[in-house]
Amino acid sequence: MQEEDGIKIYFWDTYAIIELLRGNPNYSKYFNEEVTITIFNLAEIYWSALNDLVLGNPEEIYEKYSQCVVEIPDETLKEAIKFRKANKKKDLSYTDCIGYVYALKHNMVFLIRDKEFQSMKNVEFAK
Repeated sequence: MQEEDGIKIYFWDTYAIIELLRGNPNYSKYFNEEVTITIFNLAEIYWSALNDLVLGNPEEIYEKYSQCVVEIPDETLKEAIKFRKANKKKDLSYTDCIGYVYALKHNMVFLIRDKEFQSMKNVEFAK
């Protein structure tokens, strides 16, 4: 797992961002961590903010997290889709597969709640 000065570098699943915005105490230890997401996560975050005003102002949330979006190279995208196919029985989302493969390629910790990822390499599971 990638570390800078002993600190883990995270790739955030959408649910992790939502729980952080909701103030879930299980995510308080990640409050000051740098956020890395894809455009797909950003779309899910914005959707959630539009449907759950407890999260805050959807436009402000979009603006804040749009600064955290990384570009996904074609090869990473293709590898993620192959990964999803190889794990078809787990019914993983496209967004999660793309994030997971990106995290692996960049030696980042994939912060996620989905139990299907719990035993995978470079994953930190949080409820």
